[in-house]
Amino acid sequence: MALVVNNLSDALEKLKLASTDSATDSVESCLDCLLKALANNNTEASVKIQEMGILPLLPTLLSPQSSCTPKVANIIAELAKNEFMRSPCVGAGLIPPLIQLLHSANQEVLLQTGRALGNICYDSQSSKEQFASTNIAEELVRLFQKQSEHEKKEMIFEVLAPLAENDVIKLQLVEAGLVECLLEVVAQTVDGEREEDIAQLKTASDLMVLLLLGDESMQKLFEGGKGSVFQRVLSWIPSHNHQLQLAGALAIANFARNDGNCIHMVDTGIVQKLLKLLDRHVEEGNVTVQHAALSALRNLAIPVVNKSKMLSAGVADVVLRFLQSEMPPVQFKLLGTLRMLIDTQAEAADQLGTNGKLVERLVEWCEAKDHAGVMGESNRLLSALIRHSKSKEVVRAVIHGGGVKHLVTMATSEHMIMQNEALVALGLIAALDLGKTEKDFVGANLVSVLHKLLSDERSAPEIKYNSMILICAVMGSEPLHKEVQSLAFIDVVSKLRAHENKMVSHQASLTEQRLTAQS
Repeated sequence: MALVVNNLSDALEKLKLASTDSATDSVESCLDCLLKALANNNTEASVKIQEMGILPLLPTLLSPQSSCTPKVANIIAELAKNEFMRSPCVGAGLIPPLIQLLHSANQEVLLQTGRALGNICYDSQSSKEQFASTNIAEELVRLFQKQSEHEKKEMIFEVLAPLAENDVIKLQLVEAGLVECLLEVVAQTVDGEREEDIAQLKTASDLMVLLLLGDESMQKLFEGGKGSVFQRVLSWIPSHNHQLQLAGALAIANFARNDGNCIHMVDTGIVQKLLKLLDRHVEEGNVTVQHAALSALRNLAIPVVNKSKMLSAGVADVVLRFLQSEMPPVQFKLLGTLRMLIDTQAEAADQLGTNGKLVERLVEWCEAKDHAGVMGESNRLLSALIRHSKSKEVVRAVIHGGGVKHLVTMATSEHMIMQNEALVALGLIAALDLGKTEKDFVGANLVSVLHKLLSDERSAPEIKYNSMILICAVMGSEPLHKEVQSLAFIDVVSKLRAHENKMVSHQASLTEQRLTAQS
């Protein structure tokens, strides 16, 4: 290895001298030596090249006329494989000359330039931010519009994808007309059988979805729901092509990131299109399409005015057909969609909460230890069915299905919002059917869980408040009352009378009176 490093040092020294008098032959041989050293040990050679101050010499060697240019671009591409070299590459002013080279007619120059730009902006936040202040978005789109060959388009796609992760560049790409190019690629390749058509269709539709992840670029393309882009994307959903169905559903999920858009989309019949799509994927379905369509429905169900419209369109019934799914990502979205739909909708919560099959599946998923997301969502839906229906029938269905112990466990979650949802649901269970649930409460150690929550200094005020409400509610049961007495609750509760939160201190006084009266 020492030999290569020494050679590299010599070559770097020579390159410094040669680049000033542009003697092409000696530059070429130095560049060959650099490439060899990079091939041998990229990291070590990169450090050396940076230490010797070679990066600032490279812009002058990137002239479109020079025969060295492909090698220089190749060297930059190799250097930028290292995360630590990406910012220095930008700092050395390599971006503008590389962008200019995108106009070259020479295939090798284009290939190496594409690699260099792609590697510099790969996974590097700072270099993407520096790209945002150049005209790379316009240049790349202009170049794309001129290309007819598959390889060249692919090369540009490879530079575009990492760049488009930056929100400022997303907007620049939209303004430069990239979307129209992508729609054209989709139209040209949607019926193609060739592998390159299938690959281009995927790349173009994925990139389209990526552009919609930026708030400004998404809103610009939505144009109040009148946008031609929005309309074209809608037409992908009924397509016969799975990749386009997927991109269409993901695009809708991205457009559905604010209430105004969601309300407009529900009013213009998008729900029916998504339901038809899901219908096609119930049996032997494509899991990614199921997941994307459910994501879109979940987002559309967030605004309160949409919930009843979506329920009357039959969304819950279609979603329930996926209860059989064994795929955690589908289970997760299905649960989230139902939870959004029943929020504040008592009648729907009542209907779903008395659906034995659903409750049984929720209880089963509450034990899905390997899938924390599914487990959390199942618990939250179980609690939501009780909280929004406030119905004795639903409470009985949950008791009967064995769901009570899961709600007690949920009260000990590390997420305050979940703890609170559990305590409110448990309070309703105690208020609506204490006799039937007494055994489950004892078995799940509810009283000692409440004691812990009240003694823990870190418990939020609403957790303390709802725990005390629940203590009062279970006092009507003899075995639970005995447990409350044996755990010396009075001490904990009387301390809370001095709590800074008025609701907590007031509830502590009431609870203390109740405990004293019944001791």
